[in-house]
Amino acid sequence: MKSAEILFIQESMHMFKPSERKAAEFILENPQEAVNMSVQKLAEKAKVSEATIVRLSKVLKCKGFQELKLKIAYELAKSESEYSLYEDIPKDDSIQAFIQSVSQNNIQSIQNTTLVLSAEELEKAVALISNARKVAVFGIGASAIVAMDFKQKLTRISHWCEAALDGDTQVTVAANLTEQDVAFGISYSGQTKDIIESLAVAKSNGARIISLTKSGDNPVSSLADVKLFTTSLERNVRSGATSSRIAQLNVIDILFLGVTKSNQDTHVEALERTRKAVNVFKKK
Repeated sequence: MKSAEILFIQESMHMFKPSERKAAEFILENPQEAVNMSVQKLAEKAKVSEATIVRLSKVLKCKGFQELKLKIAYELAKSESEYSLYEDIPKDDSIQAFIQSVSQNNIQSIQNTTLVLSAEELEKAVALISNARKVAVFGIGASAIVAMDFKQKLTRISHWCEAALDGDTQVTVAANLTEQDVAFGISYSGQTKDIIESLAVAKSNGARIISLTKSGDNPVSSLADVKLFTTSLERNVRSGATSSRIAQLNVIDILFLGVTKSNQDTHVEALERTRKAVNVFKKK
């Protein structure tokens, strides 16, 4: 079984030091045993130092090994069947199977994301966006859909937001950002070259950077002042981003609610104005 916290460990393997990787591999192979071990016992079994276990916990965004154990234990306590339901392409080719498979994947992706999404980082992101002169959102492919969704939402509450969906446009927009602005890079992999280059340009001009990527350090999040993470259950067989996109859109909804609440009366008035304006055209 692969719990949300186990997935987080897997997605972070690339950033571990050799000794930390060794400990992580032991936990992945023996999750039930690991949650019942002391830090001393785990260090002995994994053949690493106790300090390595503590460092590993910190890298995994836990205050210590005890918190990491609690998170893993919580996930292990869930029903095994909840996770076995996940599959990119269900073996049963009935429409009912598709409904169940896709819905379960999306639900689980959102639930997993709540474990890696920091409330503190969200608060920082809301403050930056609320106070920015301009918000530039960068996304390519499936992430472009997420970027456009955020632009549409911020536009409705009269925030100056520009969505750039290709490399040339992104770097052009980034070149004109200032220290009064925010650049928001969306890339599930955290490896998208155009996003990395555009955020670097924006950062060099003094803009504050927000990233939305899969959990764990990556080139996109390494540029960010505020790091927002999602995680999903997508496997290697993928026809395109599915549950990862749903997890990203859920974070966007949370951000939008936070920004709206930051100046609720003004933003609610703006939402009402835009609703009325759109309804006029719908009636024609």
